[in-house]
Amino acid sequence: MANLGVNVDHVATLRQARRGVEPDPVRAAHEAEIGGADCITVHLREDRRHIQDGDLERLKPLVITKVNLEMAATDEMVAIARRIGPDMVTLVPEGRAEVTTEGGLPAAQRMSALRDAVARLLDAGVPASAFIDPDPAQVDAAAEAGFTACEIHTGPYAHAFRAAAGDLRDARVDRELARVREAGARAADRGMRFNAGHALNYHNVAPIAALPGLWELHIGHSIVARAVYAGLRGAVAEMKRIITEAAR
Repeated sequence: MANLGVNVDHVATLRQARRGVEPDPVRAAHEAEIGGADCITVHLREDRRHIQDGDLERLKPLVITKVNLEMAATDEMVAIARRIGPDMVTLVPEGRAEVTTEGGLPAAQRMSALRDAVARLLDAGVPASAFIDPDPAQVDAAAEAGFTACEIHTGPYAHAFRAAAGDLRDARVDRELARVREAGARAADRGMRFNAGHALNYHNVAPIAALPGLWELHIGHSIVARAVYAGLRGAVAEMKRIITEAAR
């Protein structure tokens, strides 16, 4: 059964709308862990649009599962990760104008810079995962750069699922699901863990959660959105139930 990493960025988005102190993403992390989260994910963006440095500093000693820091492969972010020491880092592409991450890291095109960033992280005892598109060339490049895991971008699958109204017999859904499955298997063959995430929700997660060899799912916006109505603890527990049943 895949572990569940819960991204609490958008709790911080709500707080930053008023530049206030609530809701607190650290409190949200606590609630998520009670609900069954196996990992807490935060994305410290260069523009600090939601998670702030202080959030990360408070999260590290208080989270009892593990902290996954999503970040760009910049000198500033690598230095922060080396200082704070999250349990893992996921390197992602980042654009100032994007609403959310729009695609996978071009590992094959940025080999030298990524190899250096990964080496500096590993030197500080921080394992690194690459958020990449389900592309064999990108999986191979991630392995060459020294990543210990690949988070396969499930956005194209999620978009196909929505376009097909959830019909798993639709050729578009089948094709995108197969791409994630094959990329994950290739990552495992190259000695990396197979993680997955992006645009997953309560309707489309089960086919991904059932994929063989999947280690961890990272899900944020859908859980935080559900929590508005159900509470974060219950929202995490419901997502955990779906993942557990899919694995069976």
